[in-house]
Amino acid sequence: MLFDLRSSGRRRTIKVIYLTLAFLMGGGLILFGIGGGTSLNGGLFDAFSGNGGGGGSIDDRFNKQEAALAAKIRANPQDSASLAQLARVRVQIAGQGDNYDPNTNTYTNAGKAELRKAVSPWEKHLALAGEKPDPRVATSMVQAYVALNDIPKAVTAQEVVAEDRNTPGQYSQLALLAYQAGQTRKGDLAKDKAVELTPKDQRATVKGQLEQAKQQATAGAASGSG
Repeated sequence: MLFDLRSSGRRRTIKVIYLTLAFLMGGGLILFGIGGGTSLNGGLFDAFSGNGGGGGSIDDRFNKQEAALAAKIRANPQDSASLAQLARVRVQIAGQGDNYDPNTNTYTNAGKAELRKAVSPWEKHLALAGEKPDPRVATSMVQAYVALNDIPKAVTAQEVVAEDRNTPGQYSQLALLAYQAGQTRKGDLAKDKAVELTPKDQRATVKGQLEQAKQQATAGAASGSG
């Protein structure tokens, strides 16, 4: 399992995370603008499907890319772009073979270890990139951090994506994650932005959905601490 589900409050919180992320990332929530030209290239969907072309096995290609990028970074530790791409490739590796169980949609321990290996180059990239981190790789890292149950860092990565794409769907996702992380103020700001970007005739629906998610997150946190 991805998470420790021993307490009922914890189970409720994780259920909300799964439902909201699956709903938003799956492309089914047309109201939020996902699926209509919102590219997830570079994310876990590429990893699962093996997009990218070229010959040889997927594992071999990713492993060769990882080795080449690691060599570039050893030669130039300040290579921000290569650091981001190394994080991306390691997330892709985490979705391959024995690292990921497609029957249960969960990472194995080996897969989670690969995700953890992606964290270091990504955080170095953030430090070097300043105000211009790679939003495509940030998409991968949102999902990686959720899988590692590090929701506050998923929020940070999702901020990069939301600011780049500026869609109601991405700000809605930011609000959902922020609420799960206990970052209520940030969640409210993201919710307001999502509502602002939504067509007027749909704003009440979006606002209601996000306020309900906020209430569920708050209830889960209260139950988990009890």
